Order: sequence, then structure tokens, then C-alpha cells
Amino acid sequence: MTKPLVKFINKDKSTFFSVLRQRIDVYFTDTAQVRHGTGGMVVKGLIMMALMLIPYSLIISNQFSPLVMLGLVVLMGIGKAGVGMGVMHDANHGSFSEKKWINSLFGASLFLIGGNVKNWKTQHNTLHHTYTNIHDVDEDITGKPWLRLCASEAHKPYHRFQHIYAFGLYGLMTFSFLAKDFRLALTYNRQHAEGTGKVAPFTRQDMGVLVLSKVIYAVFIGVIPLVFTDISFGQWLIGFVVLHFVAGLILSIVFQLAHIVEGASQPLPDGLGSIQNAWAVHQLLTTANFRCSRLVSWYIGGLDYQIEHHLFPSVSHRHYPALARIVQQTAQEHHIPYNQKPSFGAALQSHVRMLRTLG
Repeated sequence: MTKPLVKFINKDKSTFFSVLRQRIDVYFTDTAQVRHGTGGMVVKGLIMMALMLIPYSLIISNQFSPLVMLGLVVLMGIGKAGVGMGVMHDANHGSFSEKKWINSLFGASLFLIGGNVKNWKTQHNTLHHTYTNIHDVDEDITGKPWLRLCASEAHKPYHRFQHIYAFGLYGLMTFSFLAKDFRLALTYNRQHAEGTGKVAPFTRQDMGVLVLSKVIYAVFIGVIPLVFTDISFGQWLIGFVVLHFVAGLILSIVFQLAHIVEGASQPLPDGLGSIQNAWAVHQLLTTANFRCSRLVSWYIGGLDYQIEHHLFPSVSHRHYPALARIVQQTAQEHHIPYNQKPSFGAALQSHVRMLRTLG
């Protein structure tokens, strides 16, 4: 996919973001807190890693029945999603710690769940966070087989049922890492060679890391369980599918509730490739929050505060509840919508309605 250049034009000269940044600066000055994560984030990262690796170790011990192992696989899938949302996400945004090497170390946990850091940073940090909900640029809403997540996508007859089958496809999210990373690497390199690329190509070193990490993941998730346990290949395959489905379903739902819900717009650039809004205002118009318990918010890495995350991705999610009050007040003063669903359930229902509308 060729990534067209999109410009944000602040035609109304909105002072929203300058005022907001000033107020956020005052918050950090008055509270004497650092913007990045503290030692508590490292502890959280270790807990999430343990939630994935302890069940894995128990499975490898070969001391349990296949049914108990399957339960451990489900727990491992919950941990895998937790690593994705609460560890690698902040780390690869550079907000997990003020120390770059700690961010790199915990960001590399993405390899442990089957992904690739360079691809993720390109797709998520560069394209999604800059061009949120813009068709043909934000790959989160563009070109999804069997799903129509944007009004600008071609409509197919089967899309009318997507609100029914979408959640089955969401479970395939982490499966896609296994082949998608190679496809994207080749696409970025081809676009670079043609002079149409808008993101950095994969170097030989990047390709080497990509191949080696996939081999290590295959050994971790496939070879070791089959060698050190008595399970059959069929039992392993069931566990592999369940692991990825649980993790993929959790990850997909949480991320979809931020942008594919009622009230989140999907603007298109004009003929000159311009979005007639300031970037920060665009983020509020295309993003939504939802309320949930503190425990759930902790587990999903503060992604219930997606508005604050999109405006300040380099700030640790531990600050989002406090920042949300400042963002909401500033948005109201500037007459900008602040899209917040009252609960996880309400956000999920809104997402389903959007799937039906788009279908």
C-alpha cells in the first residue's frame, strides 16, 4: 500500500493543544513526577511476563493432564495479551522507563509474542498515531480481508454479517504476525526501491532480526512443547490455536474500542492531501475512551484512556487518569467533543453497532 503524504491544516488557528500542553507541564511541575514509568512499571512488566511464562513452564514440566494444560494455555493467552498491552506497548513508545535500554529490553517482549518491533513501530507509532482513522494510511482500518472497518472501503455482500463473525476474525490477530511481518517488510522495501515509500525500508540487519526472531519463536512455542511433553501434535495444535485466539481476541477488542465506535470520525484528506484540522483536534475526533475498573485498566495498560494516549504517547499510562481530567476540561473549553463511553460494555455495544452500520 502506498502511503500518501497527509498534512494537517489548522485552518481555525485552534489554541487547544498549546493550552493543553501548558497545563500538562504544570501538572508534572506541581506534582514533581516524571513523565515516564517508574520502578513500579518494571514490576508490572515482570508480573505480566510471569503471567505468560509460568503457565508455559508448568506445561513444559509435563506434570499435568492435557485438560489442565489447556487451562494453562488459556492463562498463558491472557498473559500474552497483557504483555502486549501493558509492557511492550509502553516500552516501544518509549514511555515505560526513562532509561532507553529498559524500554528496548521490555519492548523486545514483542518478539516473545510473535511480533516484530520494527514493523510494529512503523505501523503503530508512525502510521496509526499520526494518521489515525484515515483510510489508506492508517492500516488499522484499511485493507482487512472480510472486514469493512471504514466507510471508504469497498462494500461486499458478506459485510452485512460482519458484526457476527468479526470476533472470530479478531482471534486471528496474533496468528497474522507469523506471515504479515514478512509481507510488510517486503512491501516497505519494494516501495523504497520504487521511490514511493513513506517509511524506512528493512535493512539486512532488520531482515536478519526478523528471520531469527521467528525461528526462536517457533522453537519456543512449537519445538520445546512437543519435545519435552507427551502431548500429541493434534493436542499441541489445539493449544497453539487456543493460545493465539485468546490473546488475539483480547488485544483486538481493546484496540477496536478506541476507534471503531460511534462518535469516532474517519475523515478523508481533500484533493491536496490535507486534513482540515489540527493534529491534536484530529486525535480527539477519531478516538474514544471507555470507563472500566482499576484492575482492568491496569491489565490493559491504560488503553481505556486512548485519547490521552494518542495526545501524549510518550507519557506513561500511569498518569492517564489524572491527565484525562485536564484533557476533558480543555476540550470542553475549546468546544471539542470528548468521546467517552460509560463502561466497557457500552463501548463494546457501540463497536458492534458500528460493525453493523459499516456492513
